[in-house]
Amino acid sequence: MATSVAVIIVNFNSGALLAECLRHLSAQTRRPERIIVVDNASRDGSADHADDVGVEWLRLDRNIGFAAANNLAARRAGEVEWLALLNPDAFPEPDWLARLLDEAYAYPNCASFGSRMIDAKDGGRLDGTGDVYHVSGLAWRRDHGRPLEGGTREAGEIFAPCAAAALYRRAAFFEVGGFDEAYFCYFEDVDLGFRLRLQGYQSRYAPDATVRHVGSALTGRRSAFSVYHGHRNLVWTWCKNMPGSLFWLYLPQHLLLNLIEMVWFGLRGQGGVLCKAKWDALRGLPRCWRQRTIVQAQRRVSPRRLREWMQGGLLALYRRG
Repeated sequence: MATSVAVIIVNFNSGALLAECLRHLSAQTRRPERIIVVDNASRDGSADHADDVGVEWLRLDRNIGFAAANNLAARRAGEVEWLALLNPDAFPEPDWLARLLDEAYAYPNCASFGSRMIDAKDGGRLDGTGDVYHVSGLAWRRDHGRPLEGGTREAGEIFAPCAAAALYRRAAFFEVGGFDEAYFCYFEDVDLGFRLRLQGYQSRYAPDATVRHVGSALTGRRSAFSVYHGHRNLVWTWCKNMPGSLFWLYLPQHLLLNLIEMVWFGLRGQGGVLCKAKWDALRGLPRCWRQRTIVQAQRRVSPRRLREWMQGGLLALYRRG
C-alpha cells in the first residue's frame, strides 16, 4: 500500500491567511491524499472557500480549540499513514510535504518530524527549527529570531516539532491519545511530543521542509490569551509527563520557574493573567495526576534516557533560541 497523508488545518478568524495557505498547499509537488480544514466558528469570512477543489471542510458552530479540532480531523482522516499539521498562517514551499515524507522514509523509528520555519515578516530570520524542552518545564522554539545563516542547518533529533508545520505518524498519534483537549491551545504540541518520547518514539528536524510562518497571527504572542493558556499548560505538561525520579529531582527548578514567571509577568503588567493561569493549573492537578498515573504506567523509556533529550542548567535558559 502506498504511503498516504492527510493535511489538517485548524482555522479561526485567520482572515486572508487561510486562502494564502491553501494556495501554497495546492502547489505541492507531492499532493496529499486529503486536505481537511476545521473551522472553529470563524466570524470573519476566512472560511468562505467551500469551492476549493480537494478541500474537505468541517464547519463547527463553536470554537472547540486547536487541540480538539486537530483530534477531530485526525479521526475523520481515516486510515492514512501520516498526519501533516499546518497552521493557516504557515505557507509551505512547493516541496515541503515531499521533503517531510523523504525524512519519514529514511527514519522509520521516528513518529514526528519538524519543519524549518522562516519568519514570514522577515525572510532573513528563522521562526524555529524544532522545540526544545528544559528540565524546569519551560519549552521554546530552537533558533527563534536567529538569522538564517546562524540557525541549525543539519537534520537531526529534536525533542518535538512545532505543530504549526509538522508531520506525525497517525498510529503513534492515536497510541498516546492525540492532543490533550483540556489544553484548548498552546503547549499541546510539546505535551504530545513528551508523551511520544515516553513511548520511545524519536522526533527529527527536516531542514529542507520549509514554511514561512507569520507566528501568533491569530492570538498574539504576548496577549492575555496566549499567556494564560501557555503558562497554565506548561504546569500540566511537566506534572503529567516527568517520570518519578526526574520529577523529584527537578521539582525545585519547576517551582522556581513558576515563581520567576510570576515576578516577570508582574513587571510586564500581566501579573493578573499569570496568577489566574497558575491558579487554574493547580485546580486542574487532580485530573492531571490521574492522567499521570496512566502515562507513567505505559512509559517504555528510562528516566535516564529521557533526560538525554532535555536541556538543563541556567545557561541553557539564558541562551535559549
